[in-house]
Amino acid sequence: MIHHLPVRGVAAGGPTVAITLKLFALLERFLPEGARRNEIRLAVPAGTTPADLIATLDLPVALCALVLVDGRFIEPEHRAGRALLDGETLSIWPPIAGG
Repeated sequence: MIHHLPVRGVAAGGPTVAITLKLFALLERFLPEGARRNEIRLAVPAGTTPADLIATLDLPVALCALVLVDGRFIEPEHRAGRALLDGETLSIWPPIAGG
């Protein structure tokens, strides 16, 4: 099932793209209603960027340490300029500590 998500700052009513959003660890609580486990399939307006989704979901930017699109790291300075494409998966991880 695909859930439609209006995205802050992106015009609605035009074409959409279907993506999978995955949030990990303490970010999971920010997932929209309808999520299963830590992911949800979303239809978002074409042109939506990772930064747009971070803002729309009110994710604390400081907790979005690792942002991946289809497994490729997106540098913080590129998150507002990289539009998500149909079928892609956006994964966001908070800072991870280990030893």
